[in-house]
Amino acid sequence: MSSDVIVTIDDVRAVGLCVNGSRAWFARHALDFRTFLRDGLDAETLLATNDAMALRVVEHARARSSQEHG
Repeated sequence: MSSDVIVTIDDVRAVGLCVNGSRAWFARHALDFRTFLRDGLDAETLLATNDAMALRVVEHARARSSQEHG
């Protein structure tokens, strides 16, 4: 799997997760939510949390990236 996929807030929304819940999730995992909103976050960083919701968002982002570039 490619590690160059950048996950964005649009990917979070696309899988049905809310922004406020995502903000709290980022805080629990000591990740900078404001930076994520501005720049996105690489998939590998999210996967390193070993969280099922992160996996769901990354899978969506990878599928989106494949469609955009494939």
